[in-house]
Amino acid sequence: MADMTDTDQAWIDPRARRDHGGGLDGAMRLYGGARSDWIDLSTGINPHPYPVAGLTAADWAELPDHGAFETLVAAACRFWSVPEGAAILPAPGASAVIARIPALAAPGSVEITPPTYNEHAAAFSAQGWQVRDSAPAQARVLVHPNNPDGRLWSASDASARLTVIDESFCDVTPEASLIHLAERQDTIILKSFGKFWGLAGLRLGFAIARPDIIARLNDLTGPWAVSGPALRIGAQALGDAAWAEAARTRLADEARRLDALLTSKGARLVGGTSLFRLYDVDDAAKWQQHLARAHIWSRIFPYSATYLRLGLPPSHGWDRLEAAL
Repeated sequence: MADMTDTDQAWIDPRARRDHGGGLDGAMRLYGGARSDWIDLSTGINPHPYPVAGLTAADWAELPDHGAFETLVAAACRFWSVPEGAAILPAPGASAVIARIPALAAPGSVEITPPTYNEHAAAFSAQGWQVRDSAPAQARVLVHPNNPDGRLWSASDASARLTVIDESFCDVTPEASLIHLAERQDTIILKSFGKFWGLAGLRLGFAIARPDIIARLNDLTGPWAVSGPALRIGAQALGDAAWAEAARTRLADEARRLDALLTSKGARLVGGTSLFRLYDVDDAAKWQQHLARAHIWSRIFPYSATYLRLGLPPSHGWDRLEAAL
């Protein structure tokens, strides 16, 4: 195998400032194989995606119309029980909203408790905010449930002048949602579509807050931010409560199966959600390298030498994972 280049380092070095799951291109440079040879367990995406159907030629060829937008908004409001005093903004992925939220207030300090999803700190820092681990601060970010350890927050934690509650993984535990706080003047709830519905490539996310905040975010995102196919597929999926309930049951069963497999090999469960599990192991980098030689990609973190995070394998991947371990 060729020596690792600077480009490879940027893709997969766990010490990188904005580390993420994914990055199979970099993994393939080091460990070989085609993309089809790999099982990517480095993300928290449902391996059993919502079945896409019913797209028309117009969805691809025409600018999205207002009717399709409103249909998606109505479906989202019903699915998440959005309170009457709140409004909702579809966006091209939750990350698109995360990047714009810091512009809603003059820069100050923002409390982001580590470890957590690092795009929030990057977005606030890019717009002149001071990121700190603890109070006092003018703003606060709560990833609920937290990524990577699955920590749940409460309404009492949302007390800053500007509070962002990232519920990207909360659809597996809807009873824990803090959606009722979206009516408050100082609170923004974020939802991700790609993770629970397994359609991350569609790029669809939502911000839920009081109408004045949503209007400002809408001005920042611009017209036609969400594609026609995303509008149609999102409305279909959000209207399919039966599929969502069955998905929660299946994900919970498979998360228990993954825990049993990993703990039998010496890993200790730290936490997570039913879309991803966080384990403590003796040497996370060695575990990642060992799995990568079997073309299974996992997630490790720059702040821990022992944390290993795995998503759920696809149906054909369980035997390969067990064999690799």
